[in-house]
Amino acid sequence: MRKLYVLILSVFLSVFLSVFLLALASPASYAADNGSWSVYPVSSKIAARPYFYLSADPGQTLRDKVAVANKTGAPLTFRLYAADAYNTARDGGFAVRTVKEKQRGVGAWAHPARSRVTVPAHGSVTVPFTLRVPEKAEPGDHPGALVALDERLDRGDAATSAVAVQRAVGARIYLRVGGPTVPALAVEKVRISHHQPLVPGLGASGATISYTLHNTGNVTLNPKVRLRAEGLFGRTLLSRELTKLPSELLPGQRVRLTEPWHGAPQLDWGDVTLTATAPGTRESASTSFLALPWLMAVLAGVGLVAAVVVIRARRSGTRPWPLTARRGGIRPRWLRVRRGRARPSVRVRPSRPARPTPSRRRSSPSARR
Repeated sequence: MRKLYVLILSVFLSVFLSVFLLALASPASYAADNGSWSVYPVSSKIAARPYFYLSADPGQTLRDKVAVANKTGAPLTFRLYAADAYNTARDGGFAVRTVKEKQRGVGAWAHPARSRVTVPAHGSVTVPFTLRVPEKAEPGDHPGALVALDERLDRGDAATSAVAVQRAVGARIYLRVGGPTVPALAVEKVRISHHQPLVPGLGASGATISYTLHNTGNVTLNPKVRLRAEGLFGRTLLSRELTKLPSELLPGQRVRLTEPWHGAPQLDWGDVTLTATAPGTRESASTSFLALPWLMAVLAGVGLVAAVVVIRARRSGTRPWPLTARRGGIRPRWLRVRRGRARPSVRVRPSRPARPTPSRRRSSPSARR
């Protein structure tokens, strides 16, 4: 029993020591990494930094260092540049501009000491950089990154692939310029589309709610959105917190998002409301919906058209469709079918002329005396 206890303790200590030594030997534990190389801030005297968190006033100049590590067995050469950050349209993820795009913030203000760097196999290179904040820089957050770009074209399987890509890794820069900060968030363009079965009750129903989150302020936000749907007479149909949200909504960025609604009502009329919140801001937007199965919608449309035709006919003093008398009832004239040739009309015997009523002879005035 004592031997088993000693064995377990020795295994635990060896694992702990290995993890501890690995943490000490890996200063890039927070590095942006793609498996072949990584880019990360040089550790400060206090601790390793996951990203560059910088603060400056307009007109101030900052200096720092970035490290590029090569994890492959051959030397690699990179193009080193600064880039502005933005939210992707697909899911709101953090992304940076390419080297050929126009840079307006950190991408234009930060300048590495070397634009190209060659990193030896299983080695790393430290590069200083300077960040000069313009005098007229707007206050608030200006996100970006220092990017190490492999300018070689990666074609993958050259026999089957006709697309070539360039790979890049960047260390994030979160720069805040001094001045008033204004957190502001807007919910825009709320839409709802229904997915109804043709016949009510014969199939599942659902809906898709789409909306746009817009950071109208000057600081990065971590938004939270609550979805609420109400039917007729204020009945609560749905109420939940949404989870498919960007963790960071950068200043000035818009993200178009969708949310499925499984089991949406097949027949109802109500409103959908989205409420977005973040520290210091809260905004709501809503839209109305009418859930109606396709079959009922078609029947309602036909009935509406018929009602309009009847109302217009009554106002004009005519029938909505001409009728004609026939044996067995009355049918519309447009349904009458002429059979065979037209028969000649039968001669009608003329009636005798009426005898005139005999008139009495009027007497003269002298005879009435």
